[in-house]
Amino acid sequence: MDIACEGDRAKLEEFMKMLQGRKGERHAVVMQDFPDPDALSCAWAYRQIVAGMGIETDLIYGGRISHQENIALTNLLKIEVLAIPTDQSIDKQRYQGSVFVDNQGTTSNLVDRLEKNGVPVLAIIDHHAPQDRLKPLFMDIRPIGACASILTDYIYLGALNLVASNLKHKYLATALMHGIISETASMIRALPMDFFAAARLQPFYDNDLLVDILHQQRSHRGMEIIRLALENREIREGVCLSGVGYLRASDRDSIPQAADFLLTEETVHTAIVFGIVTHSNGEEVISGSLRTTKSALNPDAFIKEGLGRAASGTFYGGGKASAGGFEIPLGFLSGSEDEDLAKMKWDTFNAKIRKKFFGSIGADNP
Repeated sequence: MDIACEGDRAKLEEFMKMLQGRKGERHAVVMQDFPDPDALSCAWAYRQIVAGMGIETDLIYGGRISHQENIALTNLLKIEVLAIPTDQSIDKQRYQGSVFVDNQGTTSNLVDRLEKNGVPVLAIIDHHAPQDRLKPLFMDIRPIGACASILTDYIYLGALNLVASNLKHKYLATALMHGIISETASMIRALPMDFFAAARLQPFYDNDLLVDILHQQRSHRGMEIIRLALENREIREGVCLSGVGYLRASDRDSIPQAADFLLTEETVHTAIVFGIVTHSNGEEVISGSLRTTKSALNPDAFIKEGLGRAASGTFYGGGKASAGGFEIPLGFLSGSEDEDLAKMKWDTFNAKIRKKFFGSIGADNP
């Protein structure tokens, strides 16, 4: 029978072997800076799996949770997460290992701080294309719709015995189901393993809670950013690019929402939305999201080829099938109290990114 149906028992055994002898440790479960439902559910699944082995966890991220659905997810399902701002150090003695779920370190500003503290990377569990940033003891990267499907596979194979009457298990199953649904565009882009995972969660999740989480209204600011994306869009050969200017970190989740919206326009097969996100400490990054319906376009390769690498050798972004993202730190160029200078900076980066991506498809001349 297909492994998607039976589950990857060898991977689970390798995973459990890595955890042996770690009783009494505390692990940093690292999500991307702006965690989505897939990452949140996977981090929570890891916590519940290892809790029975005497391992404590902190579910950490370096940015913000601002998307309405993600806020509802953490509040309604009581998922305890810990934000660590960019200007905050991490206690050197707190963690004996780090685990990366739904990312490979390229979308987290916590990596350098953990490495500086000598925290070993124990595991990467992800569904994006390999990024080669970290060297973990255990790695499980599968090119499927949702990372939540991998954690569900572990649970199905015996890592955690779900009990329908256990409220914490019901909440976990609901979170994992939400992760799968959100990451696969309501199962439209789901692969066989995602369908099997959803079927295995069905007896345990809370349907009413899931409906409440999935039907959150967009904020006024989110709608305004979508309007800006529409107003500033430029379409060439089916690729739609739009810059939305300066954003607060609290509004960063509106970027992928705007990309999703632009993708619905006829003749558009790929949408990229980007803006300059300002963090509370004044640091700025160009943050962008890519969405595509074109099966021949590989988001991971497209972003890597279009934007290249930083001086450190790491790529500015990457992706999976149908979606991707990127972040470019502005470093010395961050911040400006001069309105004219700020406009000049935006105009420069806006033009540069458009030229990079349109140049990738041979359409850099209008």
